[in-house]
Amino acid sequence: MIKKLLLIFPLVISGSLYAQTITKRPSQNITATKVLTRDPTALNFIAMGDWGRNGADHQKQVAKQMGITASEVKANFIISTGDNFYPSGVISAQDPSFKYSFEDIYTDFSLQWDWYPVLGNHDYKSNPDAQVEYSKISRRWKMPARYYAKKFPINGDLNNQVLIAFIDTNPLIPEFYSNAEYGPNVKGQDTTAQKRWIAKTLADTDPAIKWKIVVGHHPIYTGGSRTDAYDTKAVRNSLKSTFEKYGVDVYLTGHEHSMQYIKPAGKTHYFISGSASEKTPVKLITDAEMVASEYGFMLFSVNNNQLRVQAINDQGEIIYNTLIKK
Repeated sequence: MIKKLLLIFPLVISGSLYAQTITKRPSQNITATKVLTRDPTALNFIAMGDWGRNGADHQKQVAKQMGITASEVKANFIISTGDNFYPSGVISAQDPSFKYSFEDIYTDFSLQWDWYPVLGNHDYKSNPDAQVEYSKISRRWKMPARYYAKKFPINGDLNNQVLIAFIDTNPLIPEFYSNAEYGPNVKGQDTTAQKRWIAKTLADTDPAIKWKIVVGHHPIYTGGSRTDAYDTKAVRNSLKSTFEKYGVDVYLTGHEHSMQYIKPAGKTHYFISGSASEKTPVKLITDAEMVASEYGFMLFSVNNNQLRVQAINDQGEIIYNTLIKK
């Protein structure tokens, strides 16, 4: 596959056979460094996903680097892009997985601030609402509902805010309704009601909103194994036109166990951060700026007129750094 891609794109590949970062243009490649690009005036947050494995498969190593990064930039909060508890979610708010996969892993003081999760397909295998209920137990776990939204001021300035909509993509996938594991927990969801809520939330014309970001679990585009999968197509059909209509700047997801940045025509930038405890192969698809089969997470730094994203691996190396300007 790589040989074929070489005929199309000037690729840059770094790392070993089992850890690689592929960029579309050589100018996008960066020398591995542990020196972050810092902006003390920005709204800084970490985005990670697909992580809850009781510390296994590099979860602890990624958590350590998250703590170091969050401390260095004074991160305001952490976003989880779903699949919070493997293999099959949690059964109640007292499920031991909250302790062994969350509380005992993300122990650095810099990670004790607010966490804003969304639900992944693995979270739907047991009791999705148990993760909502856990918000009443944990000070830092902030999931008031299966989907919700919040405005975050940039550097404390209420005149410059980031609107983030945290959505539940699972009910948007028709095939899930007949699935023995996912079906029982999607059948009770009102998909039309959520779509109306998404449209209403994104239609907010408050002049203080400088950026609109949507966080879900399932990607619309991916250079992973699910490029043409039924769930990718379903979410694309459900959401892409809405994002275009309301000028969504960023759609941030997990599901694929990699880190990716895809920019097709239009306003929306697509980021995938789903390798906080597992990594899987990637390929450079059309419109992909970067795909990385690396354990890690992303750091977002948002100002009123620019948004920087840095992809950081389990060794603390910044493997990709991109700046989006208004």
